[in-house]
Amino acid sequence: MSNDSIDDPRATAVEQLEAFGLSAYAARTFVALSSLGTGTARDVSQVSEVPRTRVYDAIDELQDRGLVDVLESSPREFWAISAETTSRSFEQEMQNRTNLLRDSLSELEPVERTVEQRGVWTVDGQRTITDRVLEFFEEAAEGIVYMTVEDLLTDDLIDGLSDAAERDVRIQLGGVSADVQDRIQDDVPGAEMFESLWLWSDTPAGRLMMVDGQKVLVSALVNGDDGDPSDPRGETAIWGAGETNSLVVVLKAIFTWRLERDDEVP
Repeated sequence: MSNDSIDDPRATAVEQLEAFGLSAYAARTFVALSSLGTGTARDVSQVSEVPRTRVYDAIDELQDRGLVDVLESSPREFWAISAETTSRSFEQEMQNRTNLLRDSLSELEPVERTVEQRGVWTVDGQRTITDRVLEFFEEAAEGIVYMTVEDLLTDDLIDGLSDAAERDVRIQLGGVSADVQDRIQDDVPGAEMFESLWLWSDTPAGRLMMVDGQKVLVSALVNGDDGDPSDPRGETAIWGAGETNSLVVVLKAIFTWRLERDDEVP
């Protein structure tokens, strides 16, 4: 979220604090204290519209999270930590949770994922599809063939291709302009370019990918020719894995035909 999009910083802050697990009263109490600097339960209640009797429960919750300090005076006063310290605290908490989730899920995964995936799998949304493509890039051992519109060839995908190239994975790219080719050659010097199967501007196609000849993905812009590649909800994809998977067999034949034709050009 950009700063320009925050029309109501108070409401936005409350919403984000609740997303991090604070109760509604605790989030509103903390936001009130942040605007006050310090304050009593009465001050907080007046600013936040949290019932005075519930402010104390909210303070206990915030104190347990290390977000407020209490001055034992009469009446008691409360002080909120800075925005910088707050964000750093939540960043660390999120990182810890992410690490714990990754480690836990890794323990549950099979040692080796099944290479053969029966059927064709569907995935929606540009960000989710990009994540799936990056995962396939990370698993590549021999070769990656990738075709896409320029707006979908994002920096993280170029980084993924670069990492694969460093593992001696052969990179073959099609459907990108001369300017993008120059950019890719800087980041992925060994990448090989080939002619696209068609003029992307004339189709709603998003991307075509084949990894190690055994995993493929194809996507389309869901709004057709007028689809905006930058729309995160405007893309849908299907993928399959395994030498006998029907989608793999079809797309592998198409890629092989295209690449063999390019190799025959003098």
